[in-house]
Amino acid sequence: MQKRLLMPEQLPQDRIKNFNEVALGYTEDQAVAEAKRCLQCKKAPCMPGCPVEVDIPGFIKRVAGRKFPEALDILRKKNNLPAICGRVCPQETQCEIVCTLKKKGEPVAIGRLERFAADWGRTHSSPITHNQSSNTRLKPLAAVIGAGPAGLTCAGDLAKTGWDVTIFESLHAPGGVLRYGIPEFRMPRDVLDYEIKYVENLGAEIKPNIIVGRTVTIDELFATGYKAIFIGTGAGFPYFLGIPGENYNGVYSANEFLTRANLMKAYKFPEYDTPLRIGKKVAVVGAGNVAMDSARVARRLGAEKVCIIYRRSRSEMPARAEEIHHAEEEGIELDLLTLPIEIIGDDKGWVKQVKCLKMRLGEPDDSGRRRPVKIDGSEYLEDIDTIVIAIGQGPNPLLLSQTPGLKLNKRGNIIVDDITGETSLEGVYAGGDIVTGAATVIEAMGAGKRVARAINEKHG
Repeated sequence: MQKRLLMPEQLPQDRIKNFNEVALGYTEDQAVAEAKRCLQCKKAPCMPGCPVEVDIPGFIKRVAGRKFPEALDILRKKNNLPAICGRVCPQETQCEIVCTLKKKGEPVAIGRLERFAADWGRTHSSPITHNQSSNTRLKPLAAVIGAGPAGLTCAGDLAKTGWDVTIFESLHAPGGVLRYGIPEFRMPRDVLDYEIKYVENLGAEIKPNIIVGRTVTIDELFATGYKAIFIGTGAGFPYFLGIPGENYNGVYSANEFLTRANLMKAYKFPEYDTPLRIGKKVAVVGAGNVAMDSARVARRLGAEKVCIIYRRSRSEMPARAEEIHHAEEEGIELDLLTLPIEIIGDDKGWVKQVKCLKMRLGEPDDSGRRRPVKIDGSEYLEDIDTIVIAIGQGPNPLLLSQTPGLKLNKRGNIIVDDITGETSLEGVYAGGDIVTGAATVIEAMGAGKRVARAINEKHG
């Protein structure tokens, strides 16, 4: 059985010195060869694994036949952001995990082929446009709060069906976590900008620098004529460990660390006036994709030693296997079964050490993973200049606190109907991390798609 083709990449010793994309993408011949591995199964077990409902066998068949524009057209019918999904979607746990070829070998590289088709379209053609005339509104106005993956997907799908859609974004640039949370070497900004432009060309208008809940309220949006509102503000409120010393200089939340590096381009200081002091020894607490991104950014910013501190073992690490592999190639150390219990600073208020405790794994907890148990007497000190806390994020309470009647769960996330995404307020919908807590980009996109369908059916 033919093995799937590896994607060319920058060498580790080269890429730790730049922020250019690590994965270089398939050539046309490589994409065709990989696409021809697809068995074109009649029941297509891969399709139910796609949150945005892409016709996977259909687009792969076109790639195999070198009909690249047709492949992209099939992707775009369901997915407004294929170049993004092809890069950051965890296909290995969704569509690829149920690929028939995986039973006896390696699954078809569905994500890499999606990336190829989207990139081919970006370099060979201009975005497809479906603009509605500004003087002809076929359906009521819809407001989307947040220009992240959920909001962009919802807005694009509504625009495709004729809605007049406005996206309100609190930051000066759209993209949400795609722009401030994912580094350039995984999500090039020219790719992101192109995908966002595609959504705008569908007819969605993006208004930046507007904080809904402060600049304007949901009630005021309804009063100005909007008939349906989608909240897709994500989870941007960082969690901390709650241990002594987290107030020292040199302690960052992953949210701040990555926002400074990505959105504010701290890696280009002094060209951009957003310095990011990290020192030579950096510890990142957590083992998800955000932790891997933080560690790899620190490496590129000049840290000589970067370690991941995680209280469980490697098999419980939630990050994608590819991201862990890339991090290790780049010299990132894994301090597993380790728990930080105190951050120690110097007399000038800067971090100098972290006190850790070794762990062992006990019985599984509610998450299904084995619970970490402290080993008494195993404390030790590690010299550290900078520590990044990457243990998750919750909902920012600003909009939620300014919207009376909006029901939240005990974690502060919005409660919605599981099918439609409608909240406790008539005409107000929500989806993505603001509902589920921090999850994947593709899950947020799937929620945006489901809500767009529900809004169109009820209010269109």
